[in-house]
Amino acid sequence: MKFKLLATSLAVTLALSGCMSNNAQTSNTTNATVASASVENKVFAQDYVLEELENGLRVMVVKTDYPDVVSLQIPVSVGSRNEIEAGKTGFAHFFEHMMFKGSEKFPQDVYADILKNSGVDNRAYTTNDYTNYHLNFSKEHLDKVLEIKADIFQNLKYSEEQFRTEALTVKGEYLKNNASPIRKLLSAVRKEAFEKHTYKHTTMGFFEDIEAMPDQMAYGQTFFERFYKPEYVSLVIVGDVDPQETMKMVKKHWGNWKKGDYQADIPVEPKQQAPKYVHEQFEGMPGHWLLVSYKGTAWQPTQKDRAALDLISQLYFSSNSELYQELVVEKQLASQMFTYNAETKDPGLLHVFVKVEKEQDLATVRDAIAKTYAKARTELVDADKLAALKSNLKYSFINGLDSSQAIASTLASYMHFERDPEVINQLYASADAITAEDIRDIANKYFVDNGRTTVTMSALETVSGFDKEVSVSELAKQASQPVERHFKVLDKTNSSPLVDVNLLFYTGAAADPAGKKGVAALTAAMIARGGSQSKSYKEIQQALYPIAGSFGYQLDKEMISLRGRVHKDNAEQWYALVSDQLLNPGFREDDFKRLKKELIDGIKAGLKSSNDEELGKEVLYHKLYQGHPYESYNLGDLSDLEALTVDDVKAFYASQFTQAKLNVGITGNLDNAVKTQMLNDLAGLPKGDEARLSIPDAPKLTGRHATIVEKNAKSTAVSFGFPIDTIRSSKDWTALWLVRSYFGEHRSSNSFLYQRIRQVRGMNYGDYAYIEYFPRGMFQTKPDANLGRSEQIFQVWLRPLRSNNDAHFATRVALFELDKLIKDGMTEADFNATRNFLSNFVPQLVASQDRQLGYALDSEFYNTESFVEYVRKQLASLTVEDVNRVIRENLQTDDVHYVFITGDGKDMQKRLAKETVSPLKYNSDKPAALINEDKQIESYKLNIPAKNIEVLNVEKVFE
Repeated sequence: MKFKLLATSLAVTLALSGCMSNNAQTSNTTNATVASASVENKVFAQDYVLEELENGLRVMVVKTDYPDVVSLQIPVSVGSRNEIEAGKTGFAHFFEHMMFKGSEKFPQDVYADILKNSGVDNRAYTTNDYTNYHLNFSKEHLDKVLEIKADIFQNLKYSEEQFRTEALTVKGEYLKNNASPIRKLLSAVRKEAFEKHTYKHTTMGFFEDIEAMPDQMAYGQTFFERFYKPEYVSLVIVGDVDPQETMKMVKKHWGNWKKGDYQADIPVEPKQQAPKYVHEQFEGMPGHWLLVSYKGTAWQPTQKDRAALDLISQLYFSSNSELYQELVVEKQLASQMFTYNAETKDPGLLHVFVKVEKEQDLATVRDAIAKTYAKARTELVDADKLAALKSNLKYSFINGLDSSQAIASTLASYMHFERDPEVINQLYASADAITAEDIRDIANKYFVDNGRTTVTMSALETVSGFDKEVSVSELAKQASQPVERHFKVLDKTNSSPLVDVNLLFYTGAAADPAGKKGVAALTAAMIARGGSQSKSYKEIQQALYPIAGSFGYQLDKEMISLRGRVHKDNAEQWYALVSDQLLNPGFREDDFKRLKKELIDGIKAGLKSSNDEELGKEVLYHKLYQGHPYESYNLGDLSDLEALTVDDVKAFYASQFTQAKLNVGITGNLDNAVKTQMLNDLAGLPKGDEARLSIPDAPKLTGRHATIVEKNAKSTAVSFGFPIDTIRSSKDWTALWLVRSYFGEHRSSNSFLYQRIRQVRGMNYGDYAYIEYFPRGMFQTKPDANLGRSEQIFQVWLRPLRSNNDAHFATRVALFELDKLIKDGMTEADFNATRNFLSNFVPQLVASQDRQLGYALDSEFYNTESFVEYVRKQLASLTVEDVNRVIRENLQTDDVHYVFITGDGKDMQKRLAKETVSPLKYNSDKPAALINEDKQIESYKLNIPAKNIEVLNVEKVFE
């Protein structure tokens, strides 16, 4: 399909100069036809006069409204295709040159002077199937131009000296053109792809034949007499003309031209039996070229094949295609990529050219092209996308007919086929009828292994990776099979313009090998905050910035969540970037050093130096899980982090980022094509065997213990707790969650501990209780999703106290109240109030789209109903007796570990060991009942044996 403005890249057009596309078929002769533009949906809709003279010359006249200018095109249906004699290639192109030598009546210098003085632009070009002579001039010179060209076509005259000299000129042109990589590639692929057909040689011909041309003058005359006859020639005259007067001029000058009778017997190309490959060495050439070519179809404008093949080139290999974006824009493996589908009378070649800078990228690009052809053979292209392309091509063609010259040159490139302009409309009508199914069927017909010829070209003698052919048929077979996915998908697609994607892997810090604590954190960071193989992290950030796309990670013991958000309009662009980070991580040394430094600094400067509250909570977990996969801090141990290598990260990625561990969450209005692409891509991850980490029970805690971390601190932070067996999937979890809320709802002034320690006594900012891991509590009011764990603890967190004495007293208050809760349970009123609060509060935990998705994924982890439904249903069925039973079965104070973060560790140790009284002083009067209770609490025993009290310098923590 010509689609003149469509597929042939500018690079090819320039490299081939006049060697434009071409086409074929035969036509019925007519005497005179006047065509009107009344038929709808025609792409060529100008009125025209078409007449075939008695001698077989076909004449087409189109009157336009562009003043004064006339374009005369003379397509002759002879090209390199017609050069059937051995040793005689290149003569069609050679006679393009010789036709400028003139005639006896109009010698070259005479007619050249006439044309120059008349301002005539006189040029020509040769293709596979035709040679075109085109002239543009003012209308008053039409008769003279027709006279001159008619005489030359009928009475060409040149001397032997002119013949031999022009043969040397052609040789020089060949050598000049041979410096073009594009021409060399085309020459190589045609020579390799064709066995018998004359498309084996280019329009220039074989070099050895060009060298012999000076001695072929007799054959030159024979060639001229065979093909420069009226039955091979068309005149296309377009411009500010009177059609009838113009036709009279043509008949006057061309009507007496005698018809010939020669027909070339073009050899039929046998069916290719195997894929072919050849490497061309081009010394001194920078970079490397790849050309992948497939046998195409003959010129059949009323059939769908030709149009479909050009549509396939546009859909899958143009600058708007996914492959171009991947290879040239995103990964930047290629610096150039374009297609060239010459329209030929007989089956020709369909080309994809790619230039790369690195030798190893040749095979990578070759494989990507093969996969794309396999995709064309198996998928149904989006109907809207196909319709939009056809519409664009149609109107782009029409828009290009914007001058008399443009109209004439377009007609010339089609007239040589059947010498009938209606083939243009036939071709586009065929294109309009093409469906997605046609695209797939025709791709399967032509893009087969035995129709392929591949050429590589570089300065190297050979290139690696091409010793074995890639089978597109096998790739298509694999692609046509349902993609076998070994991961779970939670598809919450809806109408929201915001798209959230959560790639949740059931792995995390608990999978860190011994001696490599922190490798999970560093791997997650390298994926989400590092570059891919094709783009640096800076480039990714720059690309995400204008679309406001995000991609980050969250790490815990058994979960790594890679999550992102983007507007639906930009989802394809976003996915192309972040999928490359996950599936083709760069693992660049500069990213590795940067991110490792950030993790180390996060532990040293972030946690240990400036976040006493989080430090206390993390030390508590560390102490409760000694010898357990949960023992280490999520970001790792400092000494292990320092020793980690990029290879450690690669090994963790390979073993842990598997399909078996993957759970994909999607919400928002994500385009189906992007979704399908994502799921298919993720199926490329290693299958894996382990669906989730195997986590042993928590170590048994016996007795009461205390860890005191001494650091530069003006206040004292307190955390204490113990392991529990109840997790979210347990039948009693909701009841225990209610108890937690009553006793110490996070950042709530209504909770019991908050009332007793902060509200009544004014000791600190807040006091809370937890039955699930809740990091970053000082920065947020609601827990994050995707912190699922197989083991949990009951924990009390007391925000920093003013002194060790106050910390001691507040800890005693918390223990005192916890003991009372265990002994007395909750009252009916407190139970009802807390249940009402949670029933109404729980939707707030999933108030945003991404939180809904995250909690839904957690429900999959725990194998429960959706979070809100699960909690509300459980709450509705609870009684105060149920809750108090759960308190007795889950809470205790005999086996507890305390953590204190303080500026004076020895003082805190002494207080705990000696059960020092910790009186609380107020700056205002307090009720007698409170004062009396304080007297009881200030000496309330924590009962921590001195041998169970440990003092650590902060430098020793997580070292």
